[in-house]
Formats: sequence, structure tokens, C-alpha cells
Amino acid sequence: QVQLVESGGGSVQAGGSLRLSCTISGYSRRMAWFRQAPGKEREGIALIVTGGVATLYADSVKGRFTISRDDAKNTVYLQMNSLKPEDTGMYYCAAGATFTWRLVSSDFPYWGQGTQVTVSS
Repeated sequence: QVQLVESGGGSVQAGGSLRLSCTISGYSRRMAWFRQAPGKEREGIALIVTGGVATLYADSVKGRFTISRDDAKNTVYLQMNSLKPEDTGMYYCAAGATFTWRLVSSDFPYWGQGTQVTVSS
């Protein structure tokens, strides 16, 4: 059973930064970050492939967030800069997809428990 553990969430003022980490108990060709705000659907925000040679971002975070991975540590990161109140939500790490190139939650069979990010104005 693949397990994912996220860390790094917290509270920050608008304009601030946070770095999320997600460690997986195995290997996944694709890894991604999703987020869900209260009352809203889960949104895919970033995806990365093996070796970090390619990344995909949602328009809502492009230019502010950076996804990266350290395959030797089985860890994926999400550096979040210039945070806005609308970035508030539960952030989830996802894994297990092999060939997807889209930010769709149903493509990822394995999920972490989530880490809360709160951005105040």
C-alpha cells in the first residue's frame, strides 16, 4: 500500500511564502498537488514527472508556485510564493498516475491526508 505524508502547511499573511513537502513510501512516475477550499471542488494545481523534467501548472498558480521533486528521497515539494487569501484550503499530494498530463483527481489513485494552508489578508 502506497502512503503519502504531507507537511509544511500553516498560516501566513498575504504576500508570504510556504513550502509544502510530500514523502511517498514508493515510487510514482507522476506526482501532483491538489487543493480544496471549503465548499469548493478539489482543484489540481501542479504536476511533475520523473526527474522533474516537465511540470504542469494551473493558471491560478502559474508564476507563483513551483513544484519540484527529489527522487532519491521520494519527496515532492510545492514552493508557494506571493500567497493570496484565495489560496486558502486543504492541500493534498497525489501519486500513482503513470502517463497522465492533466490535473484531474481521478487519474491519481493514491492520496495524502492533506495539510491546511491559511492565508490572511
